[in-house]
Amino acid sequence: MKRGRTLALITAVIVAAGAARSTAGPEKVAFPAGYKDHVLYATVDRYDIKQYRELYGTPEAVRAMKEGRPLPSGSVLTLIQYKAQVDAQGTPIKDANGRFVKGDLVGYTVMEKRTGWGTEYPDDLRNGEWEYGAFTPDQKANDKANFKACFQCHKPHEKQDFVISLANLAPARSGPPAADVTIAGFAFGPTKLTAPAGTPVTWVNTDTSPHQVTFTTTQTRSAVLVKGQSHAQTFDAPGVYEYICGLHPNMKGTIEITK
Repeated sequence: MKRGRTLALITAVIVAAGAARSTAGPEKVAFPAGYKDHVLYATVDRYDIKQYRELYGTPEAVRAMKEGRPLPSGSVLTLIQYKAQVDAQGTPIKDANGRFVKGDLVGYTVMEKRTGWGTEYPDDLRNGEWEYGAFTPDQKANDKANFKACFQCHKPHEKQDFVISLANLAPARSGPPAADVTIAGFAFGPTKLTAPAGTPVTWVNTDTSPHQVTFTTTQTRSAVLVKGQSHAQTFDAPGVYEYICGLHPNMKGTIEITK
């Protein structure tokens, strides 16, 4: 009888351990200590929050990006955030190439993909088989990170395997069309545009960072636009259409369509 109780207890412990491993959450994502041996596939200047960012990916993940394939299980993408160095007026300092100069390390955000991950999430939140982790500058888990925001931000990008930066590796278009709205310095210009109904409005991204035109009322979105890419949209009904950047919601603009 005693032996039977012991076996039952061991079985319960094993089942509980298995359940713990299947639980969704950032605890699944370990800090990628070898990220510097991965591929540095993009750098981004964030004008809106004065940050310089580096993106690293495991070689297999970057290869899949370039070939237009879903990223394989085991893919790890690491975003390293730095404060941009600023002058006395708080304006980011730029190097000879016009890019931000990185300053103090802010932290790390990691995406990791594993077969079978993500099944615990509801469909309106799940990002395929991806999980997210956040780490402080000393590489410790950041328990103050808003992981739900990570899922919400990447959810609209299912067609590119939920990886926003994947668009940076797409072939650049030559000779973009003339812009009605230029995206530059993390801002839409002009912020308010008036156009007659039935006339296409064209946005052209000139930033090194990707952007996405997203209308707040209908939640319709353009594709993710990397530098040199454009989005054109025709408005048939007069009215005022407000929009933001789907990747950087503090960027805002308005289209007024007249008869």
